[in-house]
Amino acid sequence: MIKIFFIPRLLVVFLLCLAGARATMAQQADSLITHGITDTSAQLKLVKDGFRFTEGPAVDREGNIYFTDQPNNRIWKYDIKGELTIFMENAGRANGLFFDKKGNLIACADEHDELWRIQKNGKVEKLVNNYQDTLLNGPNDVWVAPTGVIYFTDPYYQRDYWKRTSPDLKVEALYSYQENGKVTRLDANFKRPNGIIGTPDGKYLYVADIDDNKTYQYTIQKDGSLTNKTLFVAQGSDGMTIDRAGNLYLTGNGITVYNTRGEKIAHIPVPNRTSNVCFGGKQRDLLFITARDKVFTLKMNVKGVK
Repeated sequence: MIKIFFIPRLLVVFLLCLAGARATMAQQADSLITHGITDTSAQLKLVKDGFRFTEGPAVDREGNIYFTDQPNNRIWKYDIKGELTIFMENAGRANGLFFDKKGNLIACADEHDELWRIQKNGKVEKLVNNYQDTLLNGPNDVWVAPTGVIYFTDPYYQRDYWKRTSPDLKVEALYSYQENGKVTRLDANFKRPNGIIGTPDGKYLYVADIDDNKTYQYTIQKDGSLTNKTLFVAQGSDGMTIDRAGNLYLTGNGITVYNTRGEKIAHIPVPNRTSNVCFGGKQRDLLFITARDKVFTLKMNVKGVK
């Protein structure tokens, strides 16, 4: 004989509520795993909304932050006083940005698939737009090593302002640009390379394969070449940044932070899907986040690199 036991309806409701409460508490706990990175009292601050798609934040020597609104073809400046102004119109549909040691702004300007060097006065020098006489896909993100070598990713994202409808290159790859004008393809084993950042000592480079949901670490050699490609974390990213402790900040679903061993140590919830991130401000303790039509800041305990 099979005995059938009926659980009272109120008990079922109670158990379901309890399970839901535990899930919510787990999510909240995950969002508060900060390991001293930020205070639990710190609040995400909306700087401005109404953009179309924000990207590429980069900090200058003084702590001012520059970022792009690619569809509107502008580069904005968020200064250390908290004031927001337009730095450049007709900005080459700039995407990723990074400052070199001389204070020039390096920009992935994919309107014509170029890499730009923008001087403080706004004068533009076009560094490269091809590899071995073949048009690049569209430089996406960039990092400048202490040696001056420029590393950039070149995925193919079809743009509505392009006449072409397919890539000229057969691969989506990682490249370097040397001051003598030499462009080197460093790695073409990606589905779609995107975010990139290096350590301030110039020893390591991180590159995200956003479509394969992976982020890799490379060792940088003295001549600018890369060795020892290893999987750092099984998470892709659009843009990324690094703090003085070597923690890596990845974008997508909020901001996820990993320590130097690839262990997740924090998650910062953000209302919109995030595209990029950097540290800025006078003390480099302000985390600046681009998130589609909005930009946010968050006061941090840790500091970004100078």
